[in-house]
Amino acid sequence: MKKAQSHKLPIMDYQFTEKMSVDELVKQMDSAWGFTAGKLASGVSIMEDMINAKGCVKFFSFTADIVATGTRGAIRELVKRKLVDVIITTCGTLDHDVARCWKDYYKGSFVMNDSKLHQEGVNRLGNVLVPNDSYGIVIEEKIQAMLKELYAEGKHELSTAELNREIGLRCCDESSILYWAAKNNIPVYVPGITDGAVGYQLWFFSQDHKDFRINLLKDEGELSNLMFDSKTSGALIVGGGISKHHTIWWNQFKDGLDFVVYVSTADEWDGSLSGARPREAVSWGKISEKAKRIMIEGDATVVLPIMTSALLERLSKTKTK
Repeated sequence: MKKAQSHKLPIMDYQFTEKMSVDELVKQMDSAWGFTAGKLASGVSIMEDMINAKGCVKFFSFTADIVATGTRGAIRELVKRKLVDVIITTCGTLDHDVARCWKDYYKGSFVMNDSKLHQEGVNRLGNVLVPNDSYGIVIEEKIQAMLKELYAEGKHELSTAELNREIGLRCCDESSILYWAAKNNIPVYVPGITDGAVGYQLWFFSQDHKDFRINLLKDEGELSNLMFDSKTSGALIVGGGISKHHTIWWNQFKDGLDFVVYVSTADEWDGSLSGARPREAVSWGKISEKAKRIMIEGDATVVLPIMTSALLERLSKTKTK
């Protein structure tokens, strides 16, 4: 009698060539496996399926910290190439995106003399250094000027999507995420708009312009219409917090997301939303039971550029066939 055999796919070693592309490397991850490599490979495949799915509404949710790094370029590329339809993010994204249109951020270290940095007017975000004149000062100058222009044009009440479109158009800088979102008619929703430097400037402007308003409920109405009109939806969700939850929250009203890729370093044992795996969202109906889903545990500043590069290469090959 033959002994029963388990059906297992063998793990294969990476094979390297001098001209190997990023996508070729990522495809090997599916068989080389490792501990997160296979998940990264699955994430790219799910993104490819989501983009190619006819009529699928594609959400892109991310936190602001990575916009302070060169990963801003990976985010911008997905927006520039119209590979996403809706962005949900935090106020800090506006801060960093606007500031970096005019000023530089600098390389630092996780271990520095923070008291000395404070005395020198330099703020530390992880290992990124943000001088005051590259952040609060330039944001106040540019945003106040934009708000005065908007107000003079009779725009006294805006949703966050309308505000972010105006900022993007007025920045006129091709390095900007907001610029490309505005140019490609991709709405950018910021449910926590007051939690950041741009949000503070909105409040500050309102002190002398009492009829100036940010209408969050208009954003919610647009998201509601979008959800009830869509049959299929997917999301690339980088990090956690309010931007992640707002994305999955609205998708429960259409029986959950159909394609989901999470990228996060957070743990789930503390019950945080940021660390919650896709399977938890299934229990709430925010992700469909039948969804193609994956959680990639890793630093987005490493994972997202690799995913973006592989995805763009793969999609370009599809177009040429």
